[in-house]
Amino acid sequence: MKLSLHVWRQANSNEAGRMDQITATDITEDMSFLEMLDKVNEDLICEGKEPIAFDHDCREGICGMCSLMINGVAHGPESGTTTCQLHMRSFRDGDAIYIEPWRSRAFPVIRDLMVDRSSFDRVMQAGGYISVNTGNAQDANALPIKKADADAAFDAAACIGCGACVASCPNGSAMLFVAAKVNHLGRLPQGQPERSERVKKMVDAMDAEGFGACSNHYECEAVCPKDIPADTIARMNRDHLKASLCD
Repeated sequence: MKLSLHVWRQANSNEAGRMDQITATDITEDMSFLEMLDKVNEDLICEGKEPIAFDHDCREGICGMCSLMINGVAHGPESGTTTCQLHMRSFRDGDAIYIEPWRSRAFPVIRDLMVDRSSFDRVMQAGGYISVNTGNAQDANALPIKKADADAAFDAAACIGCGACVASCPNGSAMLFVAAKVNHLGRLPQGQPERSERVKKMVDAMDAEGFGACSNHYECEAVCPKDIPADTIARMNRDHLKASLCD
C-alpha cells in the first residue's frame, strides 16, 4: 500500500504547528497503525529527517497511550478499538490519512502527536481512591457484592484514561472519564464511606483543569475504545447533586 499521510508537526507547546504531507510506502494491511508509523519513521530517519513523535506503550489496547485523531475520529474508524489495535486493512491503497493529536485546552501538545494528559492524573489524585487499613488479603467472599453491582463496577473500571472522550467532545469535557472512575468505586462497598466526598473533589478538580461541561452530543460514548456508556455520566451527576445537597 502507498498512502498520503497528513501529519501534525509541532516542535513544542509554545510554537505554531503545521500539517506535513508524508508519503508512506510498502505498507501492508497486516500492520497496525502504530507499526505503519514506525515504518514511516524509519524511512524519515534514513532520509536524515526528524521522525514523528507519538505516544505508545503496551500496544495491546490496555494503557491508553496511543492517542491519535485519525481522519477526525479519535482512535480511527473502527469502533471499540484503540489506535494500536487498528490495522491498516481498514484503509485502502492511495488513501489520504489525516493524523492529529488530541485537541483540548487541558491536553497541551508536547510535540507532534504527543499531548500532556497529566490533568487526568491530578483529577485522580483528588479523589480516585479509597482509604482502607491495609493487611492480609480477605477471602473473595468476605464482602458479598451483588453481581449486577460487580459487573457495573467492572465495566466502569475498564476505562483506560486515553482521553478520546475529551478529544471528541465539542466542549472538551472529561465527564465520561471522571464518571467512569467515580462509578467504579461508587458501585462497591469499599467505596461507600468516601462516595460523596469523592465525587465532589473529582468534579471540582475536573473543572479546575479547564475541561468543559458535558455537551450531550454523546461523541464520548461513540469513540470510547472500551464502550463505556454515557449513562455513566448520569449516575455521577445524581451522586454529585446528592452530595451537594447534603453539605
